[in-house]
Amino acid sequence: MRYTDGTQAPLGQDSARLPPGWVLVARACVFYLGMMLSLLLYVFALVPVAALLPFRSRYRLLTTWGDFVVWWCATCCDLHHEVHYEAPLPRQASIVMSNHQSAWETLALQRYFPPMAWVLKRELLWIPFFGWGLALIEPIAIDRSAGRRAVEQLVEQGRARLGAGRWIIVFPEGTRVAPGVRKRFKLGGAILASRTGAPVVPVAHNAGLYWRRNAFVKYPGTIRIIVGAALETAGRSPEEINAAVETWVLEKRTALEPRPRNTGPS
Repeated sequence: MRYTDGTQAPLGQDSARLPPGWVLVARACVFYLGMMLSLLLYVFALVPVAALLPFRSRYRLLTTWGDFVVWWCATCCDLHHEVHYEAPLPRQASIVMSNHQSAWETLALQRYFPPMAWVLKRELLWIPFFGWGLALIEPIAIDRSAGRRAVEQLVEQGRARLGAGRWIIVFPEGTRVAPGVRKRFKLGGAILASRTGAPVVPVAHNAGLYWRRNAFVKYPGTIRIIVGAALETAGRSPEEINAAVETWVLEKRTALEPRPRNTGPS
């Protein structure tokens, strides 16, 4: 079903139960207004304070913005989430490998793991103010144009973060992938795991059903996240690790993405 304003019911949603399109747009407007105002507070108030703090205090302070955005989205757009753990998290610093569908998981996943470093393109650090705050939580910034050298950057920085007791999160698809679309996993995260022996915790979610890439409207519903049991990586090749994670994530992701209902002509 497609609304007259151009918005479209998400995959697997019963469009008859959704609010009218204009309500969804109005909710999204309120959401983005609050998000931008909070970002200004983050940039001009929290970042200067955080720069004076030790890492763990700095991390907790700066990641409160992501917590706020997730809460604000639930409040304004009725978009909630639930998390299911298949096993307890490892005690040692580990590598999280998750599918990537939207901006939502880049804000939400940090809530459910110990302090972590995100693997991201270094250009994000060049954004005035916002990028400076991002740099303060010490992500793994990669030059994607460096080819094979980019993998060595990931391994070098990743080894240092793991050695400092920090977790690492990798989106092995390399970009946001729409629900129902499959993209082969890249080897970078698996190479890091193979060389360091750090456990890999696989994650699957269906955030893209409700918060779609480059879509203004955020649909109401409940995002489901599944956190799998840690995979031991010592003595295993990158290809073996990558295949195991990809198979698990694809299976869980497929179960979380319902087949579209037959709603008739759009």
